[in-house]
Amino acid sequence: MKITDKPGSPSSARTGLRTVLALTVATAVAQGVAFALLVPVLRALLGPTPGACGPWLGGFVGAVVVFGALLLRTTLAGYELGGSILRTLHHRMGDHIAALPLGWFGGERVGELSSLAGEGIMQVANAVANLLRPIVSAVVTPAIVVLLMFLFDWRIALVMLATTPVIAATFRLTGLLVARAEHGTHATATAAGARVVEFAQAQRILRSSGQITRGYAAFDAALLAQRDAGRRLVTAVVPGLVTFSFVVQAAFTAILWYGTYLAVNGSLDTPTLLALLVLAVRFVEPLIAASGLGAAVKVARNHLLRVQEILDTPPLPEATEPVEPGGAQIEFDTVTFGYGDRPVLDGVSFTAAEGSLTALAGASGAGKTTITRLIARFYDTDSGTVRVGGQDVRDMRPEVLMSMLSLVFQDVYLFDVSILDNIRLARPSASEEEVRQAAAAARVDEIVARLPQGWHTRVGEGGTILSGGERQRVSIARAMLKDAPIVLADEPTSALDAENEVAIRDGLRALARQRTVIVIAHRPATLADADQVLFLADGTIAERGRHDDLLEADGRYAGFWRDRERAAGWRLGSETPSAETDLTAITQGAAQ
Repeated sequence: MKITDKPGSPSSARTGLRTVLALTVATAVAQGVAFALLVPVLRALLGPTPGACGPWLGGFVGAVVVFGALLLRTTLAGYELGGSILRTLHHRMGDHIAALPLGWFGGERVGELSSLAGEGIMQVANAVANLLRPIVSAVVTPAIVVLLMFLFDWRIALVMLATTPVIAATFRLTGLLVARAEHGTHATATAAGARVVEFAQAQRILRSSGQITRGYAAFDAALLAQRDAGRRLVTAVVPGLVTFSFVVQAAFTAILWYGTYLAVNGSLDTPTLLALLVLAVRFVEPLIAASGLGAAVKVARNHLLRVQEILDTPPLPEATEPVEPGGAQIEFDTVTFGYGDRPVLDGVSFTAAEGSLTALAGASGAGKTTITRLIARFYDTDSGTVRVGGQDVRDMRPEVLMSMLSLVFQDVYLFDVSILDNIRLARPSASEEEVRQAAAAARVDEIVARLPQGWHTRVGEGGTILSGGERQRVSIARAMLKDAPIVLADEPTSALDAENEVAIRDGLRALARQRTVIVIAHRPATLADADQVLFLADGTIAERGRHDDLLEADGRYAGFWRDRERAAGWRLGSETPSAETDLTAITQGAAQ
């Protein structure tokens, strides 16, 4: 994976990684030399002339001092590199995610991004800061010990060398088992994370339907799947770790047996045997420590691959010579689009004149929301062209296109900041007076009057302290403050109380003045007052025209209209008539 730091970082991550690797190897070599020098030191101390150990002891102390100094420098460099990688990956992910098409951000991405941005990247940084040195030492130190062992007794050195391939193969097998099992664990953890967010955000619905007391099946299933995946990970890891430890201990036993055999036969003196056995212990110690660390490195590598997968996701291509829109007219020219293998639109063409109201009607899944998403370039078309102001949206800079649009959809998200700050997101440079004027036009000031800290009341993550209708009012206030010439609205007055319906209707009336409006219509009155109605079915515009003309044609739209009228006539109680909520005022305002 190619990693580069943002400007201002202490050093590039790649340069830092090379530095840490070099220091780590030097530290491991110093450690191996110190271990090897134990042989002549102990042989002299246990032999007939203990005083002869002086020079060897001095060399041993010197090697230990060098090792300690290198270890301190390597540890500090590892922590610096870990912090640098942490910053680099967060910056790169943040910058790249900001450039991805908005359609990429489906519900399944919530748990994945949360897991990667938190635990995943942290484990990658931790692997560099805390695991790299012992892993490298587990390879380099035993190698140095074996090489220096040839200076003292080539026979025991050969036994050590012969055990190395078996140890390496077992270590690799354990790592593969861990990596394979961790993939399943990550997938279930991501799914469980998404379900936790969903469970928290849907508390009102779940409680009203009794799902809290009976249990939320999807949430429970996700947690059970995560538990089962964790068990499979343990089942896969433990046998591998036990096997690796057994192989290492078996190698040490073989060295011990062979050394004893040589001593019994008289071809190896006892002081040398004891010194070599101490060295053999130093040979296996780093290997045993590496058994658990290798699994952690495999997990960190999997997280790094997932980060790379996101970074490899191509953003929407930007025009090399961007153009500016010449107005607020919207055109679809034989547009075809689908989500993966599921086709949604097939050769759709229409024009929404500047300052007009176009109502999109049709059954659920007909493609109404997809049309608004293509206008906002959440996705690019599979074929055909979407134009705004006479220009292909693909030839416009994303910020220019978004500056043309105000989005008023039903899934409003508010941040856990004040109402003022939530509205100001639409135009951060706006003064407090401008924000309050936009809020008053959307009747958000009525909400503020009931809140304990007024305009500065924090609304909770997702706007949890506000009702759905109140969040819609904040969304309209944002659109008012942005003052864009095109409004894309998913008619947000369905299933709201009368007070919020009236407030939202008034806000939309003000918002729609002299603007091009595309509205996904749910209410019959909206359809009746649109400049044109586009009735979608089977991926195409089955019928189009003014409401009265379509009724007179008595086609599919007429049947749809009659169904809507019947639905509008239902009442839970005859004594409480439903509020008449429509977007008639949008048409009136657009005509002014």
